Amino acid sequence: MSYKKETICIQGGWQPGNGEARVLPIYQSTTFKYSTSEEMGKLFDLEAEGYFYSRLQNPTCDAVAQKICDLEGGAAAMLTSSGQSATMLAVTNICEAGDHVVCAAKVYGGTSNLLGVTLKRFGVEVTLVDQDDPEEELEKAFQPNTKAVFAETVSNPAGVVLDIEKFARLAHSHGVPLICDNTFATPINCRPFEFGADIVTHSTTKYMDGHAMAVGGCIVDSGNFDWNAHADKYPGLTTPDESYHGVVYTERFGKKAYITKATAQLMRDMGACQSPQNAFLTNIGLETLHLRVPRHCENALKVAKYLENHEKVEWVEYAGLESSKYYELAQKYMPDGVCGVLSFGPKGGKEGAMRFTNALKMISIVTHVADARSCVLHPASHTHRQLNDEQLIEAGVLPDLIRLSVGIENVDDIIADLEQALQAV
Repeated sequence: MSYKKETICIQGGWQPGNGEARVLPIYQSTTFKYSTSEEMGKLFDLEAEGYFYSRLQNPTCDAVAQKICDLEGGAAAMLTSSGQSATMLAVTNICEAGDHVVCAAKVYGGTSNLLGVTLKRFGVEVTLVDQDDPEEELEKAFQPNTKAVFAETVSNPAGVVLDIEKFARLAHSHGVPLICDNTFATPINCRPFEFGADIVTHSTTKYMDGHAMAVGGCIVDSGNFDWNAHADKYPGLTTPDESYHGVVYTERFGKKAYITKATAQLMRDMGACQSPQNAFLTNIGLETLHLRVPRHCENALKVAKYLENHEKVEWVEYAGLESSKYYELAQKYMPDGVCGVLSFGPKGGKEGAMRFTNALKMISIVTHVADARSCVLHPASHTHRQLNDEQLIEAGVLPDLIRLSVGIENVDDIIADLEQALQAV
């Protein structure tokens, strides 16, 4: 039976039988017992489904992964230890030394550093592109060894809205998948698979958890990309895996090939698994995701309009504003709301931004975003401080940029705190 997103948030993932716990249990166990060696052997050969070690699979984690998978409309999903590890595993599941990735330049600074610095040391090259460029310009970034395109549906912290259909069209014309980080929009506001994206990642630490309690990530595969049609590009999926007795993932697992390989191979070897406790907490957050996200968006739009008309504010970027260059794209891809995060620049440049943040009372300065409480960050001196001025501009991070994550408090109280802090500018 097919359910709406609101119902999936509550009912998805965990379906208890008679006498089983109504609430998803925490399976806080590293290991799972079997009666015979033969039964466990089938699990190691990928010939049977089941649990034997929580680094690979755990009932609590799998239930939450299934709920997120259902929310996104995917074929299979896997939880990871963080959003950063979700990005890493999503890319390295199909890329190896000598390969190339096309990535939107205005993405989270940690993602930019992962692809442009860390994975470069492992032999994977990246080309950063301005996602607002026309298709003929973006075409130039592709190379014969390009294996994936990566972008964020709503970029962190610049607030750029991705033209998903344009990027999917480009990726598919070169025989590669489009990977979208959908953390800020969440599947409540945007489902990238419906517009041609192939793989979605999340930092579940943000809106999905919603309470700043549990770090986690998730990878969801649509099951739509035809790996066999481009078998020469993806031998890890389309040729025998000798570490699993020659299994060919696309032949054995069909639409679940990508996630099965990521679990059986990468999670086995890298171990970036999510804890059952964190998955349990994330599930609690997911149960109210459909209620919280509209409130975040409602508050953020009111705050954005207030800032847009304030004499001490130089500029505001929020795709929900009609003045935003991304307004039309936001209406197309996320008509019910963008997210609760906006960026703006107080007058006075970097010094003005610092005076503003230091004067806040209720709104906290934290290295976090997208939970119930309003918070701010000055990326140029915090999350993106490893970038030089040229790289900052390329990433869409101006020296005066304030990232404001609007919470679900009373919006009048949020605005009152902003007002008193702006008096220090």
